[in-house]
Amino acid sequence: MVAGAKPYRDYNTYLRSVFQCRVHKISLDAGLTCPNRDGTLGTSGCIYCNPRGSGTGAFHRGLSIQDQIRDAKSYLASRYKAKKFLAYFQSFTNTYAPLEKLRHIYAQALSDPDVVGLSIGTRPDCVPNPVLDYLQSLAQSHMIWLEYGLQSAHDETLRRIRRGHDVAQFVDAVQRTRHRNLPVCVHVILGLPEETLEHMIATASFLSRLDIQAVKIHVLYVVRGTALESLYRQGRYRCLTREEYVRACAAFLAHLPAHVIVQRVTGDPHPEELVAPLWTLEKQKNIETLLAYMDREGLFQGKLCGAPTAKGPKGRV
Repeated sequence: MVAGAKPYRDYNTYLRSVFQCRVHKISLDAGLTCPNRDGTLGTSGCIYCNPRGSGTGAFHRGLSIQDQIRDAKSYLASRYKAKKFLAYFQSFTNTYAPLEKLRHIYAQALSDPDVVGLSIGTRPDCVPNPVLDYLQSLAQSHMIWLEYGLQSAHDETLRRIRRGHDVAQFVDAVQRTRHRNLPVCVHVILGLPEETLEHMIATASFLSRLDIQAVKIHVLYVVRGTALESLYRQGRYRCLTREEYVRACAAFLAHLPAHVIVQRVTGDPHPEELVAPLWTLEKQKNIETLLAYMDREGLFQGKLCGAPTAKGPKGRV
């Protein structure tokens, strides 16, 4: 490993290699909803999700996509010296709308000359082929990522957290997305109810056998106004400690193929919404603790993974 390099393939380094400059994501709220909220599958969402849908609430404050991008660009350019940007549609399910509406939303983001692509957060049961076909056409000139919330590779866990889809639907979505050569980022959560370290490692091993290009690793935290908060206050859910999270995240990375890009290794809770654990607010300390643990234990991404079966992205994907 190169001196000073992280023990995993980090996203910032990858983006810099493609665009030769600092590229930063801009989180956007397009005012969309979710089949787990609008009554199609349910009305209360996953057990850890509150009515804001993990987003900023910007749409309901009257901010257009262009407004959100303009405001974020100024801040990110000043603080991080970012020169180019990826428009990250984060709140709720960002392929869950008629295609014409999606065309309009995505076009607003791509109209900014400094926006080099889209990252679209969505569910694997909400990507009809016409939407994927349209995104494939956009990928001819822009970087387009599909970010699928899997959370766990165990159907019993998905039922427990009220995801509303199963692992088979996720595999189908990945296959159809990769058939169009669109890169896939998979969201997973460590510390889900009743999951052990072995469950989390099994999810990493499952992903190692699929053609995916990136992961986002989140730690489960309790947010106000969620079903998980009720479980937590009833003593029916115990949060991971920082030490348990670090051990689980390091093991997950060690079982993940070395070519897979790691877009994040911990969550980013809103302080005003967080119930527990409070250590999740200390993002930099959590990352530093993870890096120190992996160094001490001699762990790195792919160390415990078998031969890779998928290819990573090359160039502008």
